[in-house]
Amino acid sequence: MENNKLKSTPKDVFLHLFNILIFYLSIIGFIMLYVQYINVWWPDKLNFYFTNIANIVRIATSIFVIGVPVYLLTSWMLSKDLKANPEKRELSLRKWLIYFTLFISAITIIVDLVIFVYNFLSGELTGRFFFKILVVLVVAAAVFGYYLWELKRKDFKSKIPKLLATLMAVMVIASVVIGIFLIGTPVDQRNRRFDDTRVQALQNLQSQILNYWMQKQSLPEKLNQLEDSISGFVVPTDPDTKNGYEYKIITPLSFELCATFKTSGQDFPPTIKVESMTQPYGSLQQNWDHQAQLTCFTRTIDPELYKPIINNAGNPNIKPAPIAR
Repeated sequence: MENNKLKSTPKDVFLHLFNILIFYLSIIGFIMLYVQYINVWWPDKLNFYFTNIANIVRIATSIFVIGVPVYLLTSWMLSKDLKANPEKRELSLRKWLIYFTLFISAITIIVDLVIFVYNFLSGELTGRFFFKILVVLVVAAAVFGYYLWELKRKDFKSKIPKLLATLMAVMVIASVVIGIFLIGTPVDQRNRRFDDTRVQALQNLQSQILNYWMQKQSLPEKLNQLEDSISGFVVPTDPDTKNGYEYKIITPLSFELCATFKTSGQDFPPTIKVESMTQPYGSLQQNWDHQAQLTCFTRTIDPELYKPIINNAGNPNIKPAPIAR
């Protein structure tokens, strides 16, 4: 049992638990971040979706950039408290958390090596997979080594914690710089998200126009004719300028939809080889390639493929009479 001097206070519980949970969160963010960097640097030709990767990078960067400074701050507070009260090094809570962290990191190393050997023996060890395994292995080994040292150390004047804190701060800055180099600046990402929204709006308008033609055998004169209070459809507008999208009838079966984009559909970071990618932005957008300008998309309805809706003995657009009750 702990004596009175070693009893955990609410402050001890808060600092130790908060510190270790933030540490776990930072490690997860770091691994997620560099796994996605590897996906960009060594893209999978059959399974590469830049938008999804960029979303994960933003999430992981946010976790890592915020988590590391908070972890360093709470570590400094704990270190200051331990220097003032060396007996707290024997707190059961502290030792339980350290040993639990050692356990998790050791299991991670073993599982990581098992996966590596299995894929090596299966002949499926690609460069992309190897570097992902390496990232997890290095991180887990570094965590295990540090907390093993922390468990055994007696010298409170050691400069190692300060050196590690400096190294982590440099890693945060370097990770952000690498992210900008690989997937673009925050402005680039914002413009891409705007353009994704524009493409989705044009896809929705195209579907509504097609449905209108199938119902009425004619194209709408204006986009506002597509609005329906029952289905709740409202004609979308540009997410940035709030201007309406351009629409023009070319022939009775052809129409044109236009939008002004901020980026090009081929604006990839220099590390990505576009020619090797089949659907870099996803299969739904392969028919919506655009430039960083006003871009128009011409669509022609095939009556054989999209057959009109027929009611009442083959007469189109005649609703059946209501059933008498």
